[in-house]
Amino acid sequence: MGRRKKEPRGVHRENIASAASALFMEKGIAATSMDDIAKAAGYSKATLYVYFEDKEEIAGILVLKSMKKLYSYISDALTQQEATKARYDFICRGLVQYQEEFPFYFSLVLDKINIDFESHDYLPEEKETYQVGEEINKKLKHFLISGMEKGDLRGDLEVMPAIFAFWGMLSGIIQLAANKEEYIKDAMGLSKDMFLEYGFSIIYNSIADKDCRPSCTQNNHTEEIERCPK
Repeated sequence: MGRRKKEPRGVHRENIASAASALFMEKGIAATSMDDIAKAAGYSKATLYVYFEDKEEIAGILVLKSMKKLYSYISDALTQQEATKARYDFICRGLVQYQEEFPFYFSLVLDKINIDFESHDYLPEEKETYQVGEEINKKLKHFLISGMEKGDLRGDLEVMPAIFAFWGMLSGIIQLAANKEEYIKDAMGLSKDMFLEYGFSIIYNSIADKDCRPSCTQNNHTEEIERCPK
């Protein structure tokens, strides 16, 4: 234990959070106890409470970490690309990457979120996660408005409802593809990637201007998308 005392506090917190993350993904938060986390991390239960108040604090930190990664994916997509369709494609890839890297937290961010920060009954990480989510919404708002101004997206979109619908449709189809991968393969003859490509195309067509919608043709279960020349 002497060597541990010499290590930075952040190292111990990272070790504990990493062990907790594996348990949360395997058993869920409710079924994971601080005893379980202590055993998996190689610490005493008393030591855990030196670094974390409870397992909810650990979960909050892990969700926040994953949300910051999602923000970076979406921000990079909008920074690296100029064309509306290319931006959309990169956003979709970022969301898929996020789900594959953080499957447990991907489903958590779709759950109910706390928006009441007037009281003191919340964790600091919870409020910061909310703020990161708001920054993500701003990025998506910029994407939609930019696309509408270019004439690539429908001009009648109501931005904030469209953002939530956009997020819901994309996250829903990504979660479905992850949960039903074997069924999609057996029943449709499509790989997960092919199904997602098809679904993403349908979603884009729902927000694209009617004169600038990709033309999709089915050829051996692959999508050949002709992008609107702009």
